[in-house]
Amino acid sequence: MKKIFMTIAAAFVAVSMNAQVYLGGGIGFQSKSYDGNSTSSFNFIPEIGYSLDENSAIGLGFGFSTSGKDESKQTAVSVNPYYRYNVVKFDKVKLFLDGTFEFETVKGNGYNDDDYKENSWGLGVRPGVAVNLNDNISFVSTFGFFGYKSSKPDGDKATNRVALGLDASQLTFGLFYNF
Repeated sequence: MKKIFMTIAAAFVAVSMNAQVYLGGGIGFQSKSYDGNSTSSFNFIPEIGYSLDENSAIGLGFGFSTSGKDESKQTAVSVNPYYRYNVVKFDKVKLFLDGTFEFETVKGNGYNDDDYKENSWGLGVRPGVAVNLNDNISFVSTFGFFGYKSSKPDGDKATNRVALGLDASQLTFGLFYNF
């Protein structure tokens, strides 16, 4: 038993010495006003990943966002596992593609103060860029989404769509710490 434990511990140490774990994410805030009514939204997106080799990594992002006021407040929670492949490298800059699966659930107040709940999921590719500011800190941005998305409000039919776009609503920024 002691030999098995020591072998497992040695294997874990060997893997950890070469591990490229990164931790980071992004935050966002938006405020908009229309016809005298203003709403604001806040989102928090922590992320953890592991570099498998020089060109690929796996990761998991979590998301939390809230928007609106009391009568129209919505809260969303999401999870986003991905596989990242570095397509092109220029010294400290990497262009990558994330193969991603997304799941999100949204709860809030809908029209006529009815409770609202919607679940959605997507499968696709998200392009991005990473800039290594130094050995440990990276600036990462993703933009656009190419793939399939489906959303279904409670008590209603699902909406399915194929997404192909590079619009600003899909733009994210974040800082990552590489261990």
